[in-house]
Amino acid sequence: MSFRFGQHLIKPSVVFLKTDLSFALVNRKPVVPGHVLVCPLRPVERFRDLRPEEVADLFHTTQQVGNVVEKHFCGTSLTISIQDGPEAGQTVKHVHVHVLPRKAGDFSRNDSVYDELEHHDKGEEDSPAKWRSEEEMAAEAASLKQYFQ
Repeated sequence: MSFRFGQHLIKPSVVFLKTDLSFALVNRKPVVPGHVLVCPLRPVERFRDLRPEEVADLFHTTQQVGNVVEKHFCGTSLTISIQDGPEAGQTVKHVHVHVLPRKAGDFSRNDSVYDELEHHDKGEEDSPAKWRSEEEMAAEAASLKQYFQ
C-alpha cells in the first residue's frame, strides 16, 4: 500500500510509523541527518483544514517521532516546523511537520536552519541527482521503525 503525500506516492519502505490518522517518513533530501516528516493520512493542504482528532494525532505522533530521532541521531534539541501555505514555503500541498534533530554548531547561525528549510526542495536544490537513494532511505526507515515495535 502506498501513501499519498500531496502529488507524490510514497513507498511503504520509507515510512517508519503509521498511526490511525498520521504517518512518518524519512526525507529524500534532509537538511540535517534525521530530518523526517510527519503527515496526516488524509491529504489536506492547509493546517486549518485538519479535524481536531487529526491535529491531536499529528502532534502526538510528532512528539513520539521527535523523541526517537533526537535519540537515534544523537541530537540535543529539535526544530519542529510547519510551512503552512505557499508564502510560508510549503511546496507539497499536504500538511506536514518537519522534525529535525539538532546539535550544537550544526549551523553557524542557529536560525539558518529556516533558510535551509525554505530552499532545500526548490529549483536546482531539488533535482533528483541530489536526492538520497531508495535503498538509503529504506535502510533509515527500517532502523527508525524498530523504535516503534
